[in-house]
Order: sequence, then C-alpha cells, then structure tokens
Amino acid sequence: MVFIDEVPDVDHETTSRHLEQRTRARVLSVVSEHGPVTAAEVGRRLGLTAAAVRRHLDALAEQGGVVEHDASGGRTRGRGRPARAFVVSDAGHQSLPADYDALATQALHYLQDAVGPDAVADFARARVAGLETRYAGLLAAAGTDPAARAGALVTALTADGFAASARPVGAGGLAGVQLCQGHCPVQRVAEEFPALCDAETDAFSRLLGVHVQRLATLAAGHHVCTTFIPTPQVRSFDAAPPVPSRGTSGTPRRPRSLDRAGTRTSKRTAPNPERSSR
Repeated sequence: MVFIDEVPDVDHETTSRHLEQRTRARVLSVVSEHGPVTAAEVGRRLGLTAAAVRRHLDALAEQGGVVEHDASGGRTRGRGRPARAFVVSDAGHQSLPADYDALATQALHYLQDAVGPDAVADFARARVAGLETRYAGLLAAAGTDPAARAGALVTALTADGFAASARPVGAGGLAGVQLCQGHCPVQRVAEEFPALCDAETDAFSRLLGVHVQRLATLAAGHHVCTTFIPTPQVRSFDAAPPVPSRGTSGTPRRPRSLDRAGTRTSKRTAPNPERSSR
C-alpha cells in the first residue's frame, strides 16, 4: 500500500478552461455537421443538457463562430417563439480543420509532373517575392547593420504569424545572430517540397545583405526553423598591445634577419664575406 503525504497542486482553473474549450469545439463540430440544429438536438448528440449547450452556443455566437437560423420556417412549438437553430458562420468554418495542406501538396505534385522540378522552384521564388517586397522597406529603415536588420526582420515575421525571435551567438569570426521561427504556415507542404524553405532562405540573404545559413527547419522535423546570420566584427581597441620578447638582461631583443645562405644572423654582426665565398 502506498500512502501519499502530499497532493500536488493542480491548476483547476486551467483544467476547467481546457475542458470547456474542448466541449465548445465539439458543439461547433456538431453544428457544422448537422446544422441548422437546435440546442436540444446538439445536447442529445453529445449527452449534454440543453441549458449547457445554449451557453456554448451563445458564446460561439458572440465570437462570430455560429449564427442563428430559423429552422422552423416561422412555425412555433406550440406557445412561445420559434425554435432557435444554428449554423456555422464563415468565420466559424475558418476555425474548423481544413485540408488545405493536402490540396497545396497535390497541386505542386501536378506542377512538378506536368512542367518539371524547376517549375516548383520558380513558384517558390514567386511566392516569397511578395514577402520580400513587403519587408524591404522595414529593413531599409533599420540601416545597414546586419544585427539591426535582423531585429527588423524578427518584427516583420512575428507580425505575419511566424513567432520569430533572435539572439546573439558565437564569438570572434563566428559571431552572429540566430534567427528562430516557431511557426511555419507551409510546414506540411515544405516537408515534400524543400524548395519553399530554400527560397525563403535566399530572400533572407538578400534582405539582410549577408549570406545566411539555414541550420534547421520545422519541415525537416526540428522543433523550430533556425537561421544563422553572420555579423561583421569590429576590432576592440581596449586590448593591450603585444609585449615584445626580452632577453636575459631585460632589454628587448634585436630583430634578426637571414643571410643569403639562410643563416639567421643578428643585425649588429655583419656576415663574414670570406665565409660566404667558400
């Protein structure tokens, strides 16, 4: 028998909110499949009370996910108002799972088979050209420093939903900025067509004015897209100058040179002409 002395803290509010969101998603799914549908009908299909379903439907209506539809044609249920029925709105359809990734992948496969692999690469470059045009002005305003331009690129990517971030990495000749993208809207398609990632990388190089290197991608199975952006190094003038080597007496050694025979000699001793003529 195992005795538990302490019960770990559980965030009941978070758990409750998660369950409520799942139930609301199930309600939306039933409305999508069977609408126009009333709260009572949704409740019977999900095993919920009509009152509970109405609460979720009201919340979905407030969010714009569903709209009310008069399924009775104006007829009433005896006394009272006509039965309230709901259908999914255009905004609600956008929040439901869609198979756009499969459609896009099929289209690119058709393009590749009908025209050739170069056609996919051309499409990828044309697709990213619009992004590059929109970002060019933002990065130009950041100046010529690659690090500053990388910061502007992060801002632009994040605004477009790429969940971008950046941090300095490396040192010396290997110093740079690591750009990370936590989300990719074409990840599933890029898994089969990496030309989409290649075109984006080339666009980053042109926007930043330096040759960047793509280190990892979500399409390749990594948890984030990672790009290395090299930054120019400026010599530090705070470093102490090199100390000249000293002899045993503490005075700096005289520089040495080589004679014609390749023998190292001191500048204060001239080469022996007789020894050189032998």
